[in-house]
Amino acid sequence: MTDYSELGARRTLFITSLVGFMVAMEITIISIARSQIAEAFPDAEAATLSWVITAYNIGVASLLLPAGWMADRFGRKKVFLWGLVAFIFGSLLSGLASSPALLIGARVVQSIGGAAQYPAGLALLLSAFPIERRMRAIGVWGAVSGLAAALAPSLGALLVEGFGWRAVFLVNVPVALLALLVGRHWLMESRGAKVSDKVDLLSVPLASLGIGALLIAMVQSGSWGWTAPFTLVSLASGLVMLVTFFLRSFSHAEPLFDLGLFKIRTFAVANIGSVFFLVAFFSWLIVLPEFIQETWGWSVLQSGFAIAPGPIVSTVLSVTNGRLADRVGPQRILVVGGIAGVCGLLSHIVFTGSSPNFILGLMLPSLLMGVAAGCSFAMLVGASMSEVPAERFGMAGAGRTTVFQLSIAIGAGLAIALVGDAVNGYAALEAMRRVWSVGIACCLAQVLMFWFVFPSDSERIVSTG
Repeated sequence: MTDYSELGARRTLFITSLVGFMVAMEITIISIARSQIAEAFPDAEAATLSWVITAYNIGVASLLLPAGWMADRFGRKKVFLWGLVAFIFGSLLSGLASSPALLIGARVVQSIGGAAQYPAGLALLLSAFPIERRMRAIGVWGAVSGLAAALAPSLGALLVEGFGWRAVFLVNVPVALLALLVGRHWLMESRGAKVSDKVDLLSVPLASLGIGALLIAMVQSGSWGWTAPFTLVSLASGLVMLVTFFLRSFSHAEPLFDLGLFKIRTFAVANIGSVFFLVAFFSWLIVLPEFIQETWGWSVLQSGFAIAPGPIVSTVLSVTNGRLADRVGPQRILVVGGIAGVCGLLSHIVFTGSSPNFILGLMLPSLLMGVAAGCSFAMLVGASMSEVPAERFGMAGAGRTTVFQLSIAIGAGLAIALVGDAVNGYAALEAMRRVWSVGIACCLAQVLMFWFVFPSDSERIVSTG
């Protein structure tokens, strides 16, 4: 029987939440500094600078599955701490980069560390808490991570205005060093007892390169065009490698990723539901600050803080909903989250115009999207991992996070493609309405998934005793 230490559990929650905040923040904080980075490197093409943003997301998504296997096989604490070392190094190099090429390379190094944190950190957290308290712990962890991704534009605005664009990278260094130092002493090692070292090594490049190629096609389609040769080649090669990876995973005795996890109904449905929510949320979040700046004429600082009420609501709800989910399950909470997302994006369509309207056109939608995030981010994590065996925590966490990263990339790429070259005025507003309409459809799909397909809360409570 596992000996759960209260002090050890709290320490694990603190460290994994701290690192989760920092790593999640990297997804969106860079978007606020795009124009300043472009000014710092005036000779660089826009397509080149876009890789400053996409290199991190693609790198993380590409390396998650190998990182999950390594965490289960070699130790979650070990992978977590070495990932922190890589993240520190990459953040320092990014903040000191003297050219776009060096900055992009540093972001790749940073992504190696980011990829290690998600599966290893989640596995450490789940191993530290007994099953009856895991949703509460995930609620706090998810609240912090969700807050980071949503609040990053506001924090980034403060850093850029006060210290310049390099600060968005250098701020990670002291935080990660603190986590590394205390993590060495506070974290307890855990690993999957049944994980073989005879893993299908060919699946490592197939999964990593396949996901990377697919993401490149999604992310770059806005600038290359969907019918461009580079896009088609990247898309086709990614699909071929991923299909090969799935076929090998079905047939190999020790696959890199156990597709049998998707036979667990809660894991499968929660991951599919995650796609809908994350596409809706990040398509909304990625392009909104630029719309506010370019169309409404607000400053970086104004636009960053204008959407801050939503993340505050999200944080509060994630913590309280985690406690509630320990008693009643996540199903109804996720349904409420989807409904709140529909209402938030619909209020954008109704009230947001080409001239500033803070209360109805921005604050109301932001608060409703905060409710959606507070009812969804942590709940989706908890729902997906609720019935996963302990020896597969790392692998399942990697699979879950891969779905998250792909969904974020799809949401960002879709939003950028829908907005296109519309910078301001009526054209920009119509482009944003297309983004919001797609988001409404995704949130409705989330509602339907968890209302009709996910196991009912009463059914799961009875089955678990």
